[in-house]
Amino acid sequence: MNIDAVRNYLLGLQETIAAEMGRQDGRTFGRDEWERPEGGGGITRILENGTLLERAGVGFSHVKGASLPPSASVHRPEIAGRPWEALGVSLVFHPVNPYVPTVHMNVRCFVAGDVWWFGGGMDLTPYYGFEEDCVHFHGTLRDALIPLDPALYPRFKKTCDAYFFLKHRREPRGIGGTFFDDFTLGGFDHAFGVMRATGDALLPAYLPIVKRRREAAYGTRERDFQAYRRGRYVEFNLVWDRGTLFGLQSGGRTESILMSMPPVVSWRYDWKPEPGSPEARLTSDFLTGKDWV
Repeated sequence: MNIDAVRNYLLGLQETIAAEMGRQDGRTFGRDEWERPEGGGGITRILENGTLLERAGVGFSHVKGASLPPSASVHRPEIAGRPWEALGVSLVFHPVNPYVPTVHMNVRCFVAGDVWWFGGGMDLTPYYGFEEDCVHFHGTLRDALIPLDPALYPRFKKTCDAYFFLKHRREPRGIGGTFFDDFTLGGFDHAFGVMRATGDALLPAYLPIVKRRREAAYGTRERDFQAYRRGRYVEFNLVWDRGTLFGLQSGGRTESILMSMPPVVSWRYDWKPEPGSPEARLTSDFLTGKDWV
């Protein structure tokens, strides 16, 4: 078990993604280093009000504690009360242009004594659906995992579809991607490789979509719909997201935990899309758990 190798990989991943997305935006991500009183700390990289990205955050954390919060031990009661450490990179990019989708990724490692596991995944939340973008995104994730185990992508996609689902609204958050947790298959080195394959796939999966859509013309209608759909994103993060719950319960840094929130959001209880419109298409059959590749 080589935690230093995991840490070094994650720090490099954060730097690579922040540098490339900053280059795409024409600006540099800010850098905020912080310490956690209970142990550990992290680096938060934020870009706001850019030409491409309205808000973007790429956070690295390596935190430690004397005993686990309830959200971490509910499925593994045998590790309750143990000292622990968790390290990972988490990111969310909220674009300015409504035709560019929001993307989320998280890759992480958790250790409590002799118990360890990896987790991670990424998912895409379009505001206006284009099938070629969805096929590219899912195809890139599939191809990244095939060399390690061809069975992983369909397994992780199914888990992602189930996880990123707003149960109170009975609708998906977006078009999914991959998601895995408590992953130990094949031993530490193999599981670490699966996490690396996921992290390394972010830019190849997302950048071609960004470049294809970033110059699309939009107006008030599209921005209003983007804000409306972002409301669903916030609802998921605050009600269902395990990472948000773990971070808050473990005494994490609130600003870094909530960096995933979009800057402009709207809740409209009486809004209905016009039948046959692009907005209606996205909120109906387009978001159901399809096999994109």
